[in-house]
Amino acid sequence: MEEQPNEKPKNEPTQSAGPVSTDSEQLALALVEVEKYKDLLLRKAAEFENFRRRSENETTAIIRFANEDLISAILPIVDDFERSLKHGQESKDFDALYRGIELIYQKMTKALESQGVKALETVGKEFSVEFHDALMQMPRTGVAPHTIIEELEKGYTLREKVIRHAKVIVASAPTAEEQTASPQNATEEAK
Repeated sequence: MEEQPNEKPKNEPTQSAGPVSTDSEQLALALVEVEKYKDLLLRKAAEFENFRRRSENETTAIIRFANEDLISAILPIVDDFERSLKHGQESKDFDALYRGIELIYQKMTKALESQGVKALETVGKEFSVEFHDALMQMPRTGVAPHTIIEELEKGYTLREKVIRHAKVIVASAPTAEEQTASPQNATEEAK
């Protein structure tokens, strides 16, 4: 069979029946789409900037008022101190004043504990650089070296984090001269 000149081969693509778009029409459509995405980008950038400002304002407010609970817990204690001071000026009953201050101290300790603050227990414990500052070492017999023998200033934790190290005096091993010269050892040997 011979091919007729008017017939198209089957493998060649045919043109679509739809409208033919020119390069200028495609460019115009692309520019419209670019403007649409540019507008969308600007809107999203503005939304993000508003979100960032809101977040900063909230964070600032949280920081400014973070101690509100603690202050609210301490204010009644300040009131108690004011009443005690006034009463102390009017009355010379020092025992009553001492008992009042002791009650205020207990109230303050409870208020701090309710906020997660706890005092470190030190005397009789082994020295640890994580919790204690050793101000000096004193030779002691009958006490293991590196044991805390005296607390000069309390240490505190806030929810398991040390916020103030305890200032302590730590026992050290006595020298041979101190062990033989110690009157405590002489009385122990006599027993």
